Amino acid sequence: MQHYEIAIVGGGLAGSVAALALGRAGRKVCLVAAPVTGDDGRTTALMDQSVRYLERLGIWDRIAPSTAALSIMQILDGTNRLLRAPPAQFRASDISLAAFGYNIPNKALAEVLDTALAAEPNVTRIAETVASVAVSTDKVSISTADGEIIEADFVIGADGRKSITREAAGIGVKTWSYPQSAVVLIFSHTLPHGNVSTEFHTESGPFTQVPLPGSRSSLVWVVRPEEAARLVALPLDELSATVETRMQSLLGKVTVERQAQAWPLSSMMAERFGSGRVALIGEAAHAFPPIGAQGLNLSLRDSMTLADLLSATRDKAIPADAGDRYNRRRRVDVMSRTVSVDLLNRSLLSDFLPVQMVRTAGIHVLNAVSPLRNVLMQEGVEPGRGVKNLVMGLGKGLKAGLKQQIRR
Repeated sequence: MQHYEIAIVGGGLAGSVAALALGRAGRKVCLVAAPVTGDDGRTTALMDQSVRYLERLGIWDRIAPSTAALSIMQILDGTNRLLRAPPAQFRASDISLAAFGYNIPNKALAEVLDTALAAEPNVTRIAETVASVAVSTDKVSISTADGEIIEADFVIGADGRKSITREAAGIGVKTWSYPQSAVVLIFSHTLPHGNVSTEFHTESGPFTQVPLPGSRSSLVWVVRPEEAARLVALPLDELSATVETRMQSLLGKVTVERQAQAWPLSSMMAERFGSGRVALIGEAAHAFPPIGAQGLNLSLRDSMTLADLLSATRDKAIPADAGDRYNRRRRVDVMSRTVSVDLLNRSLLSDFLPVQMVRTAGIHVLNAVSPLRNVLMQEGVEPGRGVKNLVMGLGKGLKAGLKQQIRR
């Protein structure tokens, strides 16, 4: 029987980042996960806060060559509805950033993480399927499919929507589905993207193009499930022409590089994100549609919080209520992002005229009121940044006003 300070169940991107972060924070970590199978053709837009976190972990320089900057994001109304929203453009330079973030293929990120974990002395990897997890007040026991027993002071469930860890902790979930699937693919194009990401809002959901290095982009196209099945089955030349038409030829001639993949859309949120000697991260804790580049960025904030709470420099022994502390720290962020993405997605699907009016009016306001637009951009990059900067700006303005009054 082996004993570790922290065991992480699940070896996806969220679990791998958490293992690396906690190992670098001085904890003895065991990452238990079966080898990953299948080819993930998706990409992830990592926002500025996430990029700076990966820089602190010492791996960003190895990831950067596979990424493309997101310097401008624009929203275009691609519907045929009576009320259509005006075009909206968001520039990173308006909030003093070179880029909102960077887009990277999931496969490239996973490869860098694998290399970093293999070289991290505080992390042990056990490539086995977890059969069961047992949680008590003083320890956690993990049994693998081949009969190995692992004990830990604390366990992190990064084992996805059907989390064994979450079930062992007795934490329930709320789930809901959407009549949509996300078609994901990578394509090349004849016109440069200029580090601009374009999101068309359509009646079935967003059609989002995100830059990749060179004259290439990734695409997440949210459609009805039957339409997703049709698109995935198309020959590549027909699919390329369909994507080009939907994009209004903004990037010239489109060539889809390989067969598209389709993922059904649903949302899930755990009733708690931690309890006692258990914490949940990634899709064991929260999952929602790929809208607004929130999924993995939210998971990385899970890891940031855990690394802060469980750093060996704070307490040598991991507190018995560490999971409860984590739950309190993560609740507002996870719930607010989940609700925001859900409302936005439902507003795109709704044919109810008042809902369309509110969405259209909201875009008009963002175009007209630059301070509000900047606050929204800052909040999208890092929760709390926009509000903090707004308060600081108001404070500086108030102080300057008081000084003028005193001089008079």
